[in-house]
Amino acid sequence: MEVEIWSDVMCPFCYIGKRKFEHALNEFSHKDQVTIVWKSFQLNPAMKTDPSKNINDYLSEAKGWSLDQARQMNDRVTAMASDVGLTYDFDKAVVANSFDAHRLIQLAKAHRLGDAAEERLFRAYFTEGRNTADHETLLELGTDIGLDASDVRQMLESNQYAEAVQRDIYEAQQVGARGVPFFVFNRRYAVSGAQQPETFLGALNTAWSEAQEAQKETV
Repeated sequence: MEVEIWSDVMCPFCYIGKRKFEHALNEFSHKDQVTIVWKSFQLNPAMKTDPSKNINDYLSEAKGWSLDQARQMNDRVTAMASDVGLTYDFDKAVVANSFDAHRLIQLAKAHRLGDAAEERLFRAYFTEGRNTADHETLLELGTDIGLDASDVRQMLESNQYAEAVQRDIYEAQQVGARGVPFFVFNRRYAVSGAQQPETFLGALNTAWSEAQEAQKETV
């Protein structure tokens, strides 16, 4: 069974959704037969990388909120993250365009390290306050998960995997993803957002049962 997950590394709900899905997967009887495919998505393709700003500053300017309003909203999200064992620090989070981070994920996917790349980038962005658009940072994060440094540098210094990122973004439109995280089970069922583990487990069981029935009919 295949589960495709459209996600953006700068999306706080995507990291939370990843954890909730993982909790559900751990309860799923056939988890060893589930293939997870991470897909690229950009919430704000036009975002300009600006290490001088944190996310509170960005939200205040972009949405016309006061800094207090931005902090209050992010405090609520931080509490949600804490509920699933994650530590967010929005005061340190750097405003960074995610396109090159997605190219790194695509490279990682080619080496069966897609999940590791997502996890490392999420932690770098939300917990460590790293600039995930900076090439030296991406080189370090890529080698952290086991990628060859020369492969990462070659990718960053070229346009490699740019088409793969754009293809995933286009595909998101085709499957009806208007936001992320967006989970698609066997190209039959979709779950949008960081839902509770019970919702993900229900989707896993339904998709699995349907696939088994379809398989019987072809025998």
